[in-house]
Amino acid sequence: MTTTTSTPVRENAARDTWNVLTRELKPVMRDPFTLIFSLLQPLVFLGLFAPLLIGQSGAPAGETLQWFVPGVLVMIVLFGTGAVGSNLQYEMMTGSHERTLVAPLARSSLLVGRALKEVAPIMVQGLIIVLIAWPFGFTIHVGGLVIGLLLLAVFGVGLGSLSYSLALATKDREWLFWGVQQTLIFPLLILSGMLLPLDAGPAWMRAVATVNPINWVVQAERALFAGDLGSSVVLWGWVAALALAAVGLAVGIRSMRRSS
Repeated sequence: MTTTTSTPVRENAARDTWNVLTRELKPVMRDPFTLIFSLLQPLVFLGLFAPLLIGQSGAPAGETLQWFVPGVLVMIVLFGTGAVGSNLQYEMMTGSHERTLVAPLARSSLLVGRALKEVAPIMVQGLIIVLIAWPFGFTIHVGGLVIGLLLLAVFGVGLGSLSYSLALATKDREWLFWGVQQTLIFPLLILSGMLLPLDAGPAWMRAVATVNPINWVVQAERALFAGDLGSSVVLWGWVAALALAAVGLAVGIRSMRRSS
């Protein structure tokens, strides 16, 4: 009588990350309406908030859009990737996440693949917003656009990883995830100068903004879309985005490895 033994499948982080990435992208490809629907909020801000800024500043529409549109792109990343942890919470509630944990996949790939999945929608949404603003005087600098989208992708990976980490930490308390997320996201938005300039704000607000990484990403995006690729704020924007990505991935991978 002969017996056969199955050879365990060896983990390969790069291959596993790709498999998780393609798995996560399939629902988006099958139902692109979710991608279009997520553009509703930034389009509302672009259509209703931008005219107010143009009227208040008295500057030409193109000049105001050159300042405002990069902030809208960062807002897409902030609201989009900041809430992706809710998807993981849903998978944990339905048992889907537990089934992936027993699969022969590197635990780190479950986090990195999900985080990278947010990059594709960010690219598409960013291009759509830029093209919508273009006929109204927004100037497109191709080099700045490419670098700016890459910067948004790095920023989105970091923020998405932190959102997944929060979901894992609050897996039995969905309300706590949204409580923490909403408590943090709006102060970060306001203190980034994303929608309104902080130059005329109180001193304490400007001081807090200097340590807000999103503020530096916003400033870097504005410089890049203006074609000022060598500006010092671009360097600081990359430092902030890379630091956030490093921290987010480190915390997220550790949380995923410890999840059960």
